[in-house]
Amino acid sequence: MLSKKIKSLKYQNRNFSINSKKIKKNDIFFAINGLTESGNLYSSEALSKGASKVVTSKNIKNKNYLKVSNVRKFLAEACSIKYKKKPNNIIAVTGTNGKSSVANFYYQILNNLKINSAAIGTLGINFKNKFKKTNLTTPDTITVHKELYLLKKKRIENVCLEASSHGLHQNRLDNINFSAGIFTNFTQDHLDYHKNLKNYLNAKLYLFKNLLKKNSFAIIDTDIPEYLLLKKICNKRKIKILSFGSRGNTIKLISHFFLGKRQAIKINFLNKIYNISVNLIGDFQIKNLFAAMLASYLTIKNPDKIINTLIKIKTATGRMQYVGNKKKSAVVVDYAHTPDALKKSLQTLTKQFNKKVDVVFGCGGGRDKGKRYKMGKIANQFASKIYLTNDNPRHENPTSIIKQIKKGCLRSKIILDRKMAIKLAIKNLKNDCTLLIAGKGHENYQIINDQKKYFSDQKVSKFFLK
Repeated sequence: MLSKKIKSLKYQNRNFSINSKKIKKNDIFFAINGLTESGNLYSSEALSKGASKVVTSKNIKNKNYLKVSNVRKFLAEACSIKYKKKPNNIIAVTGTNGKSSVANFYYQILNNLKINSAAIGTLGINFKNKFKKTNLTTPDTITVHKELYLLKKKRIENVCLEASSHGLHQNRLDNINFSAGIFTNFTQDHLDYHKNLKNYLNAKLYLFKNLLKKNSFAIIDTDIPEYLLLKKICNKRKIKILSFGSRGNTIKLISHFFLGKRQAIKINFLNKIYNISVNLIGDFQIKNLFAAMLASYLTIKNPDKIINTLIKIKTATGRMQYVGNKKKSAVVVDYAHTPDALKKSLQTLTKQFNKKVDVVFGCGGGRDKGKRYKMGKIANQFASKIYLTNDNPRHENPTSIIKQIKKGCLRSKIILDRKMAIKLAIKNLKNDCTLLIAGKGHENYQIINDQKKYFSDQKVSKFFLK
Protein backbone atom coordinates (compact mmCIF):
# COMPACT_ATOMS: atom_id res chain seq x y z
CA MET A 1 0.00 0.00 0.00
CA LEU A 2 1.35 3.41 -0.95
CA SER A 3 2.57 5.60 1.85
CA LYS A 4 0.04 8.36 2.55
CA LYS A 5 2.83 10.91 2.53
CA ILE A 6 4.02 9.77 -0.91
CA LYS A 7 0.45 9.90 -2.19
CA SER A 8 0.17 13.46 -0.89
CA LEU A 9 3.02 14.54 -3.18
CA LYS A 10 0.83 13.87 -6.24
CA TYR A 11 4.05 12.63 -7.77
CA GLN A 12 2.72 11.08 -11.00
CA ASN A 13 3.37 14.07 -13.28
CA ARG A 14 6.06 15.77 -11.24
CA ASN A 15 9.84 15.47 -11.42
CA PHE A 16 11.97 14.81 -8.35
CA SER A 17 15.10 16.86 -7.66
CA ILE A 18 17.83 17.14 -5.04
CA ASN A 19 19.41 20.18 -6.72
CA SER A 20 17.60 23.48 -6.16
CA LYS A 21 19.37 25.05 -9.13
CA LYS A 22 17.75 22.54 -11.50
CA ILE A 23 14.22 22.96 -10.15
CA LYS A 24 11.46 23.63 -12.67
CA LYS A 25 7.81 24.45 -12.08
CA ASN A 26 5.88 21.79 -10.10
CA ASP A 27 9.02 19.75 -9.30
CA ILE A 28 9.35 18.18 -5.85
CA PHE A 29 12.53 19.19 -3.99
CA PHE A 30 14.08 16.77 -1.51
CA ALA A 31 16.17 18.69 1.06
CA ILE A 32 18.94 16.16 1.69
CA ASN A 33 21.67 16.82 4.22
CA GLY A 34 25.09 16.59 2.59
CA LEU A 35 28.55 16.33 4.12
CA THR A 36 29.06 20.07 4.45
CA GLU A 37 25.64 21.65 3.88
CA SER A 38 21.99 20.97 4.56
CA GLY A 39 19.55 20.84 1.68
CA ASN A 40 17.22 22.93 3.84
CA LEU A 41 19.40 25.95 3.07
CA TYR A 42 18.09 25.77 -0.50
CA SER A 43 14.40 25.17 0.19
CA SER A 44 13.43 28.82 -0.37
CA GLU A 45 15.32 28.87 -3.68
CA ALA A 46 13.51 25.70 -4.78
CA LEU A 47 10.11 27.19 -3.93
CA SER A 48 10.95 30.48 -5.65
CA LYS A 49 11.70 28.51 -8.83
CA GLY A 50 8.28 26.85 -8.71
CA ALA A 51 8.73 23.70 -6.65
CA SER A 52 5.34 22.29 -5.66
CA LYS A 53 6.65 20.81 -2.43
CA VAL A 54 9.79 20.59 -0.29
CA VAL A 55 10.40 17.28 1.50
CA THR A 56 12.38 17.96 4.66
CA SER A 57 13.23 16.49 8.07
CA LYS A 58 12.67 19.91 9.69
CA ASN A 59 9.42 20.70 11.42
CA ILE A 60 8.14 23.59 9.28
CA LYS A 61 4.44 24.35 9.57
CA ASN A 62 3.76 25.43 6.03
CA LYS A 63 1.65 23.73 3.33
CA ASN A 64 4.64 23.83 0.95
CA TYR A 65 6.70 21.58 3.22
CA LEU A 66 6.30 17.86 3.93
CA LYS A 67 8.10 16.60 7.04
CA VAL A 68 9.55 13.07 7.07
CA SER A 69 11.91 11.43 9.55
CA ASN A 70 14.57 10.41 6.98
CA VAL A 71 14.61 12.29 3.66
CA ARG A 72 17.04 9.87 1.96
CA LYS A 73 14.97 6.79 2.80
CA PHE A 74 11.74 8.56 1.87
CA LEU A 75 13.26 9.60 -1.48
CA ALA A 76 14.25 5.99 -2.23
CA GLU A 77 10.73 4.80 -1.42
CA ALA A 78 9.16 7.56 -3.53
CA CYS A 79 11.48 6.74 -6.46
CA SER A 80 10.69 3.03 -6.20
CA ILE A 81 7.00 3.88 -6.63
CA LYS A 82 7.39 6.56 -9.32
CA TYR A 83 9.80 4.35 -11.33
CA LYS A 84 8.18 1.06 -10.35
CA LYS A 85 8.95 -0.97 -13.47
CA LYS A 86 12.55 -2.16 -13.38
CA PRO A 87 14.61 -5.04 -14.87
CA ASN A 88 13.78 -8.45 -13.39
CA ASN A 89 17.39 -9.37 -12.64
CA ILE A 90 19.38 -6.62 -10.89
CA ILE A 91 22.71 -7.59 -9.34
CA ALA A 92 24.73 -5.29 -7.04
CA VAL A 93 28.50 -5.62 -6.70
CA THR A 94 30.29 -4.08 -3.73
CA GLY A 95 33.84 -4.23 -2.36
CA THR A 96 36.88 -1.96 -2.26
CA ASN A 97 38.38 -3.02 -5.57
CA GLY A 98 37.16 -4.84 -8.68
CA LYS A 99 33.58 -3.54 -8.90
CA SER A 100 33.98 -1.98 -12.34
CA SER A 101 35.70 -5.04 -13.78
CA VAL A 102 33.02 -7.40 -12.45
CA ALA A 103 30.16 -5.28 -13.84
CA ASN A 104 31.96 -4.87 -17.17
CA PHE A 105 32.81 -8.58 -17.52
CA TYR A 106 29.18 -9.47 -16.71
CA TYR A 107 28.01 -7.12 -19.47
CA GLN A 108 30.53 -8.55 -21.94
CA ILE A 109 29.57 -12.18 -21.21
CA LEU A 110 25.83 -11.61 -21.70
CA ASN A 111 26.42 -9.30 -24.66
CA ASN A 112 28.51 -12.02 -26.34
CA LEU A 113 25.61 -14.42 -25.74
CA LYS A 114 23.24 -11.93 -27.44
CA ILE A 115 21.35 -11.39 -24.17
CA ASN A 116 20.29 -7.80 -23.47
CA SER A 117 22.11 -6.52 -20.40
CA ALA A 118 23.60 -3.41 -18.85
CA ALA A 119 26.38 -2.36 -16.47
CA ILE A 120 26.09 0.75 -14.28
CA GLY A 121 29.02 2.23 -12.38
CA THR A 122 32.26 4.18 -12.46
CA LEU A 123 32.64 3.57 -16.20
CA GLY A 124 29.12 4.90 -16.93
CA ILE A 125 26.12 2.96 -18.20
CA ASN A 126 26.76 0.37 -20.91
CA PHE A 127 23.79 -1.22 -22.69
CA LYS A 128 23.14 -2.62 -26.18
CA ASN A 129 26.64 -1.50 -27.28
CA LYS A 130 25.76 2.06 -26.23
CA PHE A 131 27.21 4.26 -23.52
CA LYS A 132 25.83 6.91 -21.16
CA LYS A 133 28.10 8.91 -18.86
CA THR A 134 27.56 9.05 -15.08
CA ASN A 135 29.36 11.15 -12.47
CA LEU A 136 29.37 8.74 -9.54
CA THR A 137 30.18 5.06 -9.01
CA THR A 138 26.65 4.64 -7.68
CA PRO A 139 24.46 7.41 -9.16
CA ASP A 140 22.22 9.49 -6.90
CA THR A 141 18.91 7.93 -5.81
CA ILE A 142 16.76 9.59 -8.45
CA THR A 143 19.16 8.80 -11.29
CA VAL A 144 19.67 5.14 -10.38
CA HIS A 145 15.92 4.43 -10.08
CA LYS A 146 15.14 6.37 -13.24
CA GLU A 147 17.91 4.73 -15.28
CA LEU A 148 16.77 1.26 -14.21
CA TYR A 149 13.24 2.21 -15.28
CA LEU A 150 14.55 3.39 -18.69
CA LEU A 151 16.55 0.18 -19.16
CA LYS A 152 13.38 -1.81 -18.52
CA LYS A 153 11.61 0.22 -21.21
CA LYS A 154 14.44 -0.79 -23.58
CA ARG A 155 13.64 -4.45 -22.75
CA ILE A 156 16.82 -4.95 -20.77
CA GLU A 157 16.17 -7.38 -17.91
CA ASN A 158 19.73 -8.07 -16.70
CA VAL A 159 21.73 -5.35 -14.94
CA CYS A 160 24.87 -5.37 -12.83
CA LEU A 161 25.43 -2.14 -10.90
CA GLU A 162 28.26 -1.01 -8.67
CA ALA A 163 27.23 -0.44 -5.06
CA SER A 164 29.71 1.97 -3.50
CA SER A 165 30.01 2.35 0.26
CA HIS A 166 28.81 5.95 -0.08
CA GLY A 167 25.81 4.86 -2.15
CA LEU A 168 24.85 2.13 0.31
CA HIS A 169 25.34 4.33 3.38
CA GLN A 170 23.27 7.12 1.81
CA ASN A 171 20.37 4.76 1.00
CA ARG A 172 20.67 5.37 -2.76
CA LEU A 173 19.94 1.69 -3.45
CA ASP A 174 17.12 1.21 -0.96
CA ASN A 175 13.82 -0.18 -2.30
CA ILE A 176 15.44 -1.93 -5.27
CA ASN A 177 14.63 -5.61 -5.65
CA PHE A 178 18.08 -7.18 -6.03
CA SER A 179 18.32 -10.78 -7.19
CA ALA A 180 21.96 -11.05 -6.07
CA GLY A 181 24.81 -9.28 -4.33
CA ILE A 182 28.53 -9.70 -5.03
CA PHE A 183 31.29 -8.97 -2.50
CA THR A 184 34.74 -8.66 -4.10
CA ASN A 185 37.15 -7.75 -1.26
CA PHE A 186 37.71 -5.30 1.57
CA THR A 187 40.73 -3.06 2.25
CA GLN A 188 41.36 0.54 3.31
CA ASP A 189 39.69 3.35 1.38
CA HIS A 190 37.30 6.28 1.91
CA LEU A 191 38.22 6.80 5.57
CA ASP A 192 37.82 10.54 4.99
CA TYR A 193 34.09 9.75 4.80
CA HIS A 194 33.60 6.65 6.97
CA LYS A 195 36.21 7.64 9.64
CA ASN A 196 37.19 4.04 10.45
CA LEU A 197 37.32 0.58 8.87
CA LYS A 198 34.42 -0.72 10.97
CA ASN A 199 32.04 1.92 9.59
CA TYR A 200 33.38 1.33 6.08
CA LEU A 201 32.79 -2.44 6.29
CA ASN A 202 29.30 -1.96 7.76
CA ALA A 203 28.42 0.27 4.80
CA LYS A 204 29.39 -2.58 2.45
CA LEU A 205 27.54 -5.19 4.53
CA TYR A 206 24.32 -3.11 4.35
CA LEU A 207 23.74 -4.77 0.96
CA PHE A 208 23.65 -8.23 2.56
CA LYS A 209 22.10 -7.30 5.91
CA ASN A 210 19.33 -5.05 4.61
CA LEU A 211 18.84 -5.01 0.85
CA LEU A 212 19.05 -8.64 -0.28
CA LYS A 213 15.86 -10.59 0.36
CA LYS A 214 15.25 -14.21 1.36
CA ASN A 215 16.17 -16.68 -1.43
CA SER A 216 18.24 -14.11 -3.31
CA PHE A 217 21.91 -14.95 -4.01
CA ALA A 218 25.27 -13.86 -2.63
CA ILE A 219 28.37 -14.33 -4.78
CA ILE A 220 31.48 -14.46 -2.58
CA ASP A 221 35.18 -15.33 -2.79
CA THR A 222 36.04 -18.05 -0.27
CA ASP A 223 39.61 -16.76 -0.02
CA ILE A 224 38.86 -13.33 1.47
CA PRO A 225 38.97 -12.76 5.27
CA GLU A 226 35.34 -11.57 5.28
CA TYR A 227 33.99 -14.83 3.80
CA LEU A 228 32.94 -16.43 7.10
CA LEU A 229 31.23 -13.22 8.27
CA LEU A 230 29.33 -12.95 4.98
CA LYS A 231 28.42 -16.64 5.13
CA LYS A 232 27.00 -16.16 8.63
CA ILE A 233 24.90 -13.16 7.54
CA CYS A 234 23.61 -15.00 4.47
CA ASN A 235 22.74 -18.18 6.36
CA LYS A 236 20.85 -16.17 8.98
CA ARG A 237 18.86 -14.30 6.33
CA LYS A 238 18.38 -17.39 4.10
CA ILE A 239 20.36 -15.93 1.22
CA LYS A 240 21.81 -18.59 -1.10
CA ILE A 241 25.58 -18.56 -1.56
CA LEU A 242 27.41 -19.12 -4.84
CA SER A 243 31.11 -19.10 -3.99
CA PHE A 244 34.32 -19.14 -6.00
CA GLY A 245 38.01 -19.49 -5.18
CA SER A 246 40.15 -22.29 -3.81
CA ARG A 247 37.16 -23.63 -1.77
CA GLY A 248 34.35 -22.44 -4.03
CA ASN A 249 31.09 -24.41 -4.10
CA THR A 250 30.34 -23.35 -7.69
CA ILE A 251 33.67 -22.38 -9.26
CA LYS A 252 36.82 -23.88 -7.79
CA LEU A 253 40.23 -22.81 -9.05
CA ILE A 254 42.47 -25.82 -9.74
CA SER A 255 45.52 -24.24 -11.41
CA HIS A 256 46.72 -20.92 -12.80
CA PHE A 257 49.59 -19.91 -15.14
CA PHE A 258 50.77 -16.68 -16.79
CA LEU A 259 51.36 -16.75 -20.56
CA GLY A 260 52.72 -13.29 -21.43
CA LYS A 261 49.72 -10.96 -21.63
CA ARG A 262 47.38 -13.95 -21.24
CA GLN A 263 46.52 -16.25 -18.34
CA ALA A 264 45.69 -19.94 -18.39
CA ILE A 265 43.40 -21.35 -15.71
CA LYS A 266 41.91 -24.72 -14.91
CA ILE A 267 38.63 -24.69 -13.00
CA ASN A 268 35.88 -26.91 -11.71
CA PHE A 269 32.60 -25.21 -12.65
CA LEU A 270 29.67 -27.19 -11.22
CA ASN A 271 31.60 -30.46 -11.27
CA LYS A 272 32.87 -30.09 -14.82
CA ILE A 273 36.55 -29.34 -15.57
CA TYR A 274 37.43 -26.50 -17.95
CA ASN A 275 40.79 -25.27 -19.27
CA ILE A 276 40.57 -21.58 -20.18
CA SER A 277 42.91 -18.97 -21.66
CA VAL A 278 41.98 -15.31 -21.16
CA ASN A 279 43.51 -12.11 -22.45
CA LEU A 280 43.79 -10.38 -19.07
CA ILE A 281 46.66 -8.87 -17.10
CA GLY A 282 46.62 -9.37 -13.32
CA ASP A 283 45.84 -12.53 -11.36
CA PHE A 284 43.15 -10.69 -9.34
CA GLN A 285 41.26 -10.16 -12.59
CA ILE A 286 40.61 -13.90 -12.59
CA LYS A 287 38.64 -13.50 -9.34
CA ASN A 288 36.68 -10.60 -10.89
CA LEU A 289 35.96 -12.81 -13.89
CA PHE A 290 34.70 -15.66 -11.66
CA ALA A 291 32.28 -13.27 -9.92
CA ALA A 292 30.96 -12.10 -13.30
CA MET A 293 30.62 -15.71 -14.52
CA LEU A 294 28.49 -16.62 -11.50
CA ALA A 295 26.37 -13.51 -11.95
CA SER A 296 25.87 -14.54 -15.59
CA TYR A 297 25.00 -18.07 -14.47
CA LEU A 298 21.95 -16.66 -12.67
CA THR A 299 20.67 -15.56 -16.10
CA ILE A 300 21.77 -18.49 -18.22
CA LYS A 301 22.14 -21.77 -16.34
CA ASN A 302 24.64 -23.09 -18.86
CA PRO A 303 28.35 -23.14 -17.85
CA ASP A 304 29.44 -24.30 -21.33
CA LYS A 305 27.98 -21.22 -23.02
CA ILE A 306 29.53 -18.90 -20.44
CA ILE A 307 32.96 -20.52 -20.85
CA ASN A 308 32.77 -20.16 -24.65
CA THR A 309 32.46 -16.35 -24.35
CA LEU A 310 35.65 -15.92 -22.30
CA ILE A 311 37.96 -16.02 -25.31
CA LYS A 312 36.46 -12.63 -26.29
CA ILE A 313 36.73 -10.99 -22.85
CA LYS A 314 38.67 -7.72 -22.81
CA THR A 315 39.87 -5.70 -19.87
CA ALA A 316 37.67 -2.80 -18.76
CA THR A 317 39.03 0.67 -19.55
CA GLY A 318 41.82 1.61 -17.14
CA ARG A 319 41.77 -1.75 -15.32
CA MET A 320 45.18 -3.37 -15.81
CA GLN A 321 44.98 -2.07 -19.36
CA TYR A 322 47.88 -2.82 -21.70
CA VAL A 323 48.53 0.36 -23.68
CA GLY A 324 51.71 -0.53 -25.54
CA ASN A 325 55.32 -1.51 -25.17
CA LYS A 326 58.83 -0.13 -25.50
CA LYS A 327 60.70 -2.91 -27.25
CA LYS A 328 60.08 -5.83 -24.87
CA SER A 329 58.76 -3.74 -21.97
CA ALA A 330 54.99 -3.46 -21.43
CA VAL A 331 53.25 -0.29 -20.27
CA VAL A 332 50.08 -0.82 -18.21
CA VAL A 333 47.50 1.70 -16.94
CA ASP A 334 45.51 0.81 -13.84
CA TYR A 335 43.03 2.57 -11.55
CA ALA A 336 44.89 1.33 -8.43
CA HIS A 337 44.32 4.16 -5.95
CA THR A 338 44.29 2.28 -2.64
CA PRO A 339 47.21 0.67 -0.77
CA ASP A 340 45.95 -2.86 -1.43
CA ALA A 341 45.21 -2.23 -5.11
CA LEU A 342 48.67 -0.70 -5.69
CA LYS A 343 50.34 -3.62 -3.91
CA LYS A 344 48.42 -6.23 -5.89
CA SER A 345 49.06 -4.45 -9.20
CA LEU A 346 52.82 -4.27 -8.58
CA GLN A 347 52.98 -7.88 -7.37
CA THR A 348 50.94 -9.36 -10.21
CA LEU A 349 52.87 -7.47 -12.92
CA THR A 350 56.13 -8.78 -11.44
CA LYS A 351 54.77 -12.36 -11.61
CA GLN A 352 53.07 -12.11 -14.99
CA PHE A 353 55.98 -10.63 -16.94
CA ASN A 354 58.77 -11.97 -14.70
CA LYS A 355 60.31 -8.50 -14.58
CA LYS A 356 60.81 -5.63 -12.16
CA VAL A 357 58.13 -2.91 -12.20
CA ASP A 358 58.56 0.86 -12.43
CA VAL A 359 55.63 2.94 -11.23
CA VAL A 360 54.15 6.40 -11.81
CA PHE A 361 51.52 7.42 -9.26
CA GLY A 362 50.19 10.04 -6.85
CA CYS A 363 47.24 10.39 -4.46
CA GLY A 364 44.04 12.39 -4.76
CA GLY A 365 43.45 15.56 -2.75
CA GLY A 366 40.50 15.89 -0.41
CA ARG A 367 40.43 12.15 0.16
CA ASP A 368 41.69 9.64 2.74
CA LYS A 369 45.07 11.10 3.79
CA GLY A 370 45.98 8.03 5.82
CA LYS A 371 46.70 5.96 2.74
CA ARG A 372 49.36 8.28 1.27
CA TYR A 373 52.31 7.16 3.41
CA LYS A 374 51.13 3.53 3.11
CA MET A 375 51.09 3.71 -0.69
CA GLY A 376 54.56 5.24 -0.67
CA LYS A 377 55.81 2.41 1.52
CA ILE A 378 54.25 -0.20 -0.78
CA ALA A 379 55.85 1.39 -3.85
CA ASN A 380 59.18 1.43 -2.03
CA GLN A 381 58.87 -2.29 -1.30
CA PHE A 382 57.57 -3.58 -4.61
CA ALA A 383 58.65 -1.12 -7.33
CA SER A 384 62.01 -0.63 -9.00
CA LYS A 385 61.85 3.05 -10.02
CA ILE A 386 59.21 5.34 -8.46
CA TYR A 387 57.94 8.54 -10.06
CA LEU A 388 55.69 10.56 -7.74
CA THR A 389 53.34 12.91 -9.54
CA ASN A 390 49.95 14.62 -9.40
CA ASP A 391 46.81 12.52 -9.37
CA ASN A 392 43.80 14.80 -8.76
CA PRO A 393 45.09 17.21 -6.07
CA ARG A 394 41.77 19.07 -6.23
CA HIS A 395 41.89 21.95 -3.71
CA GLU A 396 44.97 20.65 -1.84
CA ASN A 397 48.55 21.77 -2.31
CA PRO A 398 50.10 19.17 -4.68
CA THR A 399 53.52 19.45 -3.03
CA SER A 400 52.03 18.70 0.38
CA ILE A 401 50.37 15.52 -0.95
CA ILE A 402 53.61 14.34 -2.55
CA LYS A 403 55.59 14.98 0.63
CA GLN A 404 53.21 12.73 2.58
CA ILE A 405 53.68 9.92 0.03
CA LYS A 406 57.45 10.42 -0.13
CA LYS A 407 57.84 9.74 3.59
CA GLY A 408 57.19 6.12 2.67
CA CYS A 409 59.54 6.05 -0.35
CA LEU A 410 62.53 8.36 0.04
CA ARG A 411 64.21 6.99 -3.12
CA SER A 412 61.41 8.26 -5.38
CA LYS A 413 61.68 10.99 -7.99
CA ILE A 414 59.17 13.87 -7.83
CA ILE A 415 57.73 15.29 -11.08
CA LEU A 416 54.48 17.13 -10.36
CA ASP A 417 53.53 17.43 -14.04
CA ARG A 418 51.94 14.02 -14.77
CA LYS A 419 52.64 14.21 -18.50
CA MET A 420 56.35 14.84 -17.87
CA ALA A 421 56.45 12.06 -15.25
CA ILE A 422 55.06 9.56 -17.77
CA LYS A 423 57.46 10.82 -20.44
CA LEU A 424 60.49 10.32 -18.19
CA ALA A 425 59.30 6.92 -16.96
CA ILE A 426 58.92 5.67 -20.53
CA LYS A 427 62.26 7.18 -21.54
CA ASN A 428 64.01 5.42 -18.64
CA LEU A 429 62.16 2.11 -19.07
CA LYS A 430 64.59 -0.80 -19.49
CA ASN A 431 64.02 -4.22 -21.06
CA ASP A 432 64.06 -5.89 -17.65
CA CYS A 433 61.16 -3.75 -16.35
CA THR A 434 57.44 -3.20 -16.86
CA LEU A 435 55.85 0.22 -16.31
CA LEU A 436 52.70 0.71 -14.24
CA ILE A 437 50.91 4.05 -14.47
CA ALA A 438 48.56 3.96 -11.51
CA GLY A 439 45.74 5.91 -9.90
CA LYS A 440 43.59 7.37 -12.64
CA GLY A 441 42.71 4.44 -14.87
CA HIS A 442 39.65 5.32 -16.97
CA GLU A 443 39.61 9.01 -15.97
CA ASN A 444 40.23 11.39 -18.87
CA TYR A 445 40.78 14.47 -16.72
CA GLN A 446 42.82 15.95 -13.90
CA ILE A 447 41.49 18.24 -11.17
CA ILE A 448 44.09 20.81 -10.07
CA ASN A 449 43.10 23.85 -7.97
CA ASP A 450 39.54 22.53 -8.33
CA GLN A 451 39.83 23.14 -12.09
CA LYS A 452 39.08 20.16 -14.34
CA LYS A 453 41.22 19.74 -17.45
CA TYR A 454 41.45 16.97 -20.04
CA PHE A 455 44.12 14.34 -19.38
CA SER A 456 44.39 10.69 -20.37
CA ASP A 457 47.12 8.34 -19.11
CA GLN A 458 46.46 6.10 -22.11
CA LYS A 459 46.82 8.83 -24.75
CA VAL A 460 49.87 10.37 -23.13
CA SER A 461 51.54 6.96 -22.81
CA LYS A 462 50.83 6.01 -26.43
CA PHE A 463 52.18 9.38 -27.62
CA PHE A 464 55.54 8.90 -25.89
CA LEU A 465 55.73 5.23 -26.87
CA LYS A 466 55.64 6.30 -30.53
